[in-house]
This record gives sequence, C-alpha cells and structure tokens, in this order.
Amino acid sequence: MNLILLGAPGAGKGTQAEVICKKLNIPAVSTGNIIREALKSGTEMGKKAKAYMEAGELVPDEVVIGIVKDRLAESDCQNGFVLDGFPRTIPQAEALDEMGVRIDKVLEIHVPDEKIVTRMSGRRVCGSCGASYHLQYNPPKVEGKCDNCGGALVQRTDDHPDTVKARLKEYHEKTEPLKSYYEKQGKLVVVEGQEEVADTTRLTLAAIEA
Repeated sequence: MNLILLGAPGAGKGTQAEVICKKLNIPAVSTGNIIREALKSGTEMGKKAKAYMEAGELVPDEVVIGIVKDRLAESDCQNGFVLDGFPRTIPQAEALDEMGVRIDKVLEIHVPDEKIVTRMSGRRVCGSCGASYHLQYNPPKVEGKCDNCGGALVQRTDDHPDTVKARLKEYHEKTEPLKSYYEKQGKLVVVEGQEEVADTTRLTLAAIEA
C-alpha cells in the first residue's frame, strides 16, 4: 500500500507513520531523512541539494522531487511506503502524479490548532539529560526540575507559542490545500487525533484497513 501522511506540525504524524510502517512492514519515506541520506551518499541529486544548502537557500522542488523519485525506486519500496513530509504543496503533488507514482490513500491526522499550541507550548526538556516533560500531561514532580537528574527544564524555541503558530500558519497556507486535491481524487481519509496516542493509533489502523 502506497500512503501519504498529512498533518500539521505537532499533530503526532510521525508516531502514526511508525505504527503504519510496523503494521504493513513498509518503509517511511521522510524528506528530511532522504535528503540527509542523499547528501551522505553523494548522489547526483544529493550534490545539487548540498549546493543549495551551502548557499543558505531552500532546496528547490525539482531537486526534492528527484531525491524522492530515487528513493521510491529502491527495492524496499516495491511493496509500499509511507510518504511523510512530502508532498508539501500542490505543485509537488502534481509532480508525484506526473512521475506515475500510484497513491492508494492519503491520511490526514487532524488536531485543532488550539490543541496543538497547548501540546507543543507545554513541552519542557531537561537541559542536562534531555528527559522530556509536559506541564499538563506529564509534569515533573518538582516544578522546573527534572525527575531524573534535577537539571533545569527548558522550553525549546520550536515549542514557543509564537513559533508554533507561525508554523501552523505556513501549514494552512501551503500544505492544507492538498486535502481538497486528494479529496477530489477520492483518496483522502481524515483521522481525528485523540488525547491518547493509542486511541489515535486505533483510528489510523482502522482507516488503512477500511
């Protein structure tokens, strides 16, 4: 089964990708990972991506698409894959269709913005040992201190409410239009993200088996 996973930053998409891959025994194809792999192995597209990155520029669509195409041609993708983080825009989705890549289902893990802001802005990480906490869902025993080592808990820049809201705005502008694109193709399935990860997983698995 060839799947695309959509979801706003903080919706828990990565966790569900892992579950699906384990269940169906297929690889997750994450653009961040495959670009790093292409850079490491020195492929033609990897070299092109490196040139843009070293110049401090965004890697253009045609290079990202080339890297994705190379990855999907590998033997472990023959029985299916989960695309996570690609496509991000309508032109990327159109390029995927033009490549002749068959997509069976597109799953969106949907969580309202306000819940995502609460989830992400409440996260705290120990500056010493890296242990993770959440002010609401998994608070430390002593406020501001790590249960494991007593280190100070900090909020990562990525988890600051303003940063989260900016990332959500970008998602709604650039990536959310993919929902209607795939809905018109009859491939979109929306999974409502639940408070408990296990409940979201149950709904995700039901969606791919339907």
